[in-house]
Amino acid sequence: MFDRTAGSHTVELLKQWNVDHIYGMPGDSINELMEELRKVDIRFIQIRHEETGALAASAYSKLTGHIGVCLSIAGPGAIHLQNGLYDAKKDKTPVLAIVGQVASDSIGTDTFQELKLESMFEDVSVYNRRVQTAEQLPDMLNQAVRAAYAEKGPAVLVVSDDLFSTKIKRDQQMTSPEYSEPHIRAAQDDLTKALELLQSAKKPVILAGKGAQNASSEVLAFSDKLNAPLIASLPAKGLVPDDHPNNLGQLGQLGTEPAKQAMKQTDLVILAGTAYPYREYLPEKAQAIQIDVDPRVIGKYYPATVGIVGDLGPALSWLTGQLGERDAGFLEEFKEKRNDWHDKLQADIDKQTDKLQPQQVIGEIQHIMERDAVVSLDVGSITIWTAKYLQLTGQKLVLSSWLGTMGCGLPGALAAKLAFPDRQAIAIVGDGGFSMGMQDFVTAVKYELPMIIVIFNNQKLQLIEDEQKMTGNKPTNVELANIDFAAFAIACGGEGYTAKTREELRDALSKAKASKRPVVVDAYVEDISAVQ
Repeated sequence: MFDRTAGSHTVELLKQWNVDHIYGMPGDSINELMEELRKVDIRFIQIRHEETGALAASAYSKLTGHIGVCLSIAGPGAIHLQNGLYDAKKDKTPVLAIVGQVASDSIGTDTFQELKLESMFEDVSVYNRRVQTAEQLPDMLNQAVRAAYAEKGPAVLVVSDDLFSTKIKRDQQMTSPEYSEPHIRAAQDDLTKALELLQSAKKPVILAGKGAQNASSEVLAFSDKLNAPLIASLPAKGLVPDDHPNNLGQLGQLGTEPAKQAMKQTDLVILAGTAYPYREYLPEKAQAIQIDVDPRVIGKYYPATVGIVGDLGPALSWLTGQLGERDAGFLEEFKEKRNDWHDKLQADIDKQTDKLQPQQVIGEIQHIMERDAVVSLDVGSITIWTAKYLQLTGQKLVLSSWLGTMGCGLPGALAAKLAFPDRQAIAIVGDGGFSMGMQDFVTAVKYELPMIIVIFNNQKLQLIEDEQKMTGNKPTNVELANIDFAAFAIACGGEGYTAKTREELRDALSKAKASKRPVVVDAYVEDISAVQ
């Protein structure tokens, strides 16, 4: 290990952290690191915009639980990372950003592309440091990755490029590329208090969040034993199968009528791995049990009667084992409401219309979607259509939840194919969201990442128009100049199909499913409000 460059130590440590690919764009303040990456089998995914790289790194982390890594130059490249890093921060997922900086002996001179990067990244990061000397680099890299995992957010390491090419002597490691995931055991007193509430409740409702990612079987067992309807937050869609009879769907603007009614009637809400923020959709007066690994969110958005800090699975298993026989009347009532609601949704999908309607497109996607598909959902009216109509029964869903940034659909699909090469990747996007970062469709083509991108094309920002109307204002500046997205896809080297009828859509999706290349299906949908 003597007399190796700091850059070679860096890439070796990244491999030891099980990093197998990095999103980035080469440039003059990371050239020496690019040289070291050239020599190893870490795959460099050259994106066309750094925002795509950071959003893809965030999506990869959400999908796998492993750290996503992105790389940028100083100045403009670093600025472009911000949106994706804020997405990782808000959705609490580990990402590492290695950011180049001007030469060490030029820092502070206001030279070309120099910015005070530590200040710029301070708010977004859980770890934010500039490496001062080459000798520090390996140990600081380990600290950055460990902080990203421990605090579930973006870690930023700012490095002048000359440090990567500086040789350092290290006869032994000062730190190690190891992280041990903590498992938090709930306090027995809190569990006992929660059990008392559960046994006395007449109309309990479970609201499960993304904290149920590794506890879906425990959530279902708890719901069955408690005889309680189950509602999932949008990030948890699919963690509990949408076709499970206890699952009422989502809550809120993009939710279902049974979920809304259940929350109005409940006398005890169990917040299971969620810090659901939309207070207006929660009960006006009901007791609450909140279970979360983060003590900071207990009672943050709703007054918890009992807070349980601990891993969700073991906590629910204990409570399930202690519960006695319970009346099933409330659950059975809402099973019927759920069935009626699903019949209504299916009727919406099946109805015959001259023009394609958004829910019909969702229905056709359902037909070609494979059991283990990964669905990347963009932000806009398509978020509402998908939440209501798409049934996930084993598929993975990735989206920008708390930040809600348009343009996340394509990066999510890129990450999905890199994370799970053998699984189907489908991006559901609006014409507004897709056009924010459509240049990186060519990235999917370049790296031969088959995916299906379905664009809901209504030539407007539909959700913004709805919001403007809801505030009592006249819609303004929501119309979009139309793009021939199918022609664009073909020009990039992929496949593109235009669909204006249901028959054309079925044919296009059938071809897309069979294709080995990235495909855009440009579905022209009727101008219908998603907010009902």
